[in-house]
Amino acid sequence: MNDDYLWDGTGKPDPEIQKLESLLAPMRYARPAPEFEWQPEPARKIRQRGWTRWRTAFALACTLIMIAGSWWFLHPGPSYEVVSLAGTPQIGSARGGGGGRLGTGQWLQTDANSRARIRVGDIGEVEIEPKTRIRLKAARPTEHRLLLQHGTIHATIWAPPQQFFVETPFAEAVDLGCAYTLEIDEEGAGLLQVTSGWVAFKHQGRESFVPAGALCRTNPGSGPGIPYLVRSPARLQAALQRIESGSDADGTSLAVVMVEARKEDAFTLWHLLVRAGGVDRSLLCDRLTQLVPMPAGVTRAGVLAGDRRMLDSWWDALGLGNTGWWRLWERPWREPGDLPSAERAR
Repeated sequence: MNDDYLWDGTGKPDPEIQKLESLLAPMRYARPAPEFEWQPEPARKIRQRGWTRWRTAFALACTLIMIAGSWWFLHPGPSYEVVSLAGTPQIGSARGGGGGRLGTGQWLQTDANSRARIRVGDIGEVEIEPKTRIRLKAARPTEHRLLLQHGTIHATIWAPPQQFFVETPFAEAVDLGCAYTLEIDEEGAGLLQVTSGWVAFKHQGRESFVPAGALCRTNPGSGPGIPYLVRSPARLQAALQRIESGSDADGTSLAVVMVEARKEDAFTLWHLLVRAGGVDRSLLCDRLTQLVPMPAGVTRAGVLAGDRRMLDSWWDALGLGNTGWWRLWERPWREPGDLPSAERAR
């Protein structure tokens, strides 16, 4: 575009400028300029000049507002396609039987008779079950973030890990290349079930790594619980529930878990070990060693001291995925020389 076009209309026009001119044309000021009586008094001239400048500034501000509004109209913000699967899901304050688009900051709500599907950009889909309220928080190329206030969703994500997030009142599900179902009740308690890949479930420093075929609860206040396999022994599941609910009156539930745990349940013992202390940590360490021997570089003393690198190495030996890249993305990047002395010594 020739810059002269902006001043006198000559030169090659820009299509975007022409589109903007077309939008603003109805607001063109077409009246003749008013005639002012000449006043010889200096004070009157000063007041008149000040009024003219104020009017000019006001007109410029209005023009900028109209340009910004027109730009927003021509370039709407990020949004996701919503398809109605049943009934009439509500997007914001509007209901649509066929669906619509969910914009950043908007809520999608389903009643008892409606279901919907959200297409998460080009990285996956989320099915929304009845009686669910969910909000789009971010829709960026490397961050797709939803807030599930309550209800049930089924997420299928085929993007690289660490791009899709679902927040809940007491936990955040971080996609690590997976498909899962997440249920949250009105009080914020919920259940995560992973069907493929694995999910990091975290809240205020507490983490649970949930592999395919496993479940993990989230509890008001405490956040993610201890994950366990769907097919794990019933007595193990019941004992875990007593531990998490604080109803383990006789203190025998941990012993039940250790007795019932099989080799495939080792990841459940690993999570208990990470959160336990004192004698319980020693007992869990010995039992986990029986199921999955410590890999090279991991020592009993280091595990009992809570050495994060040793605990992560032991997790990697479980055959459920490597934690190295998760830790890399989880913490801010620092040069080796910037590591705290305690971490450099490990």
